[in-house]
Amino acid sequence: MNLETVRAFIMTRGVDFAIMLLGAIAVWIVGRWLINLVIRALRKLLARNGRVDPTLAHYLGSILGVILNLLLVLAILQIFGVQTTSFAALLAGLGLAIGTAWGGLLAHFAAGVFMQVLRPFKVGDFVTAGGVTGTVTELGLFGTTITTPDNVAAIVGNNKIFSDTILNFSLLPHRRVELTAKVANGVDVLDAIARLKAAVARIPNVTASPAPDVEVLSFTPEGPLLCVRPYTNTESYWQVYFDTNRAIIATFEEAGYPTPDTPVVRRVAPDTHITQMPPLPLRGDRAA
Repeated sequence: MNLETVRAFIMTRGVDFAIMLLGAIAVWIVGRWLINLVIRALRKLLARNGRVDPTLAHYLGSILGVILNLLLVLAILQIFGVQTTSFAALLAGLGLAIGTAWGGLLAHFAAGVFMQVLRPFKVGDFVTAGGVTGTVTELGLFGTTITTPDNVAAIVGNNKIFSDTILNFSLLPHRRVELTAKVANGVDVLDAIARLKAAVARIPNVTASPAPDVEVLSFTPEGPLLCVRPYTNTESYWQVYFDTNRAIIATFEEAGYPTPDTPVVRRVAPDTHITQMPPLPLRGDRAA
């Protein structure tokens, strides 16, 4: 390498390059500080509003950070005299290719944004969404985590949830427990209804308004079938469910009601032929 050429380059262009390098470093430091300041302000604003899930707020801040950092890099390249027009076109084409390849993920992301805005449910609600029933534990960007009653974590795509029917059992203040009780034929049905209403009303967490419903639901060969429907909040649903079953058993045992017996029906097979035996001859009819 010709040292004279290097010395001449440093004397003529070195100062300009050093100034550009120092300027790029300064722009990078100041730009990064401003970017972090903007991201923190956005996250605080979303958290203060309270209508945006923390996961979504964090992700929106990350997206804004990536965009601002990309603009910062383009600005630094502009300082060095690099033409960023072709670079921006390359990024646009790359973004289009990624968007086409990840169309499904983008659909889940868009559905997640709409769910954050419309709020069909929130963390802690007991729902049936995307064919899964359980408690919502996390509203993700691309999927929602639901813990089923048997303690299994199910992650369902947001697009599947948003495009299907959503049942939110926690939205209303009360939930009805559906149970039945069968009494035997011959039992005073009105007495059984009065006893069950009094017993169910004493169960903890059963609401007084609306009051429990105990009525005749249908009739069976064994006896009338009663519907037992107490109301409670979602958190106490299973406690009231099992306590009501125990109350039904204890009430019927205390009243001395018999157990409904299933009628036994004897059927003769269609290919069975009953042969009638001839009557036995009397003693006087015997031949001498």
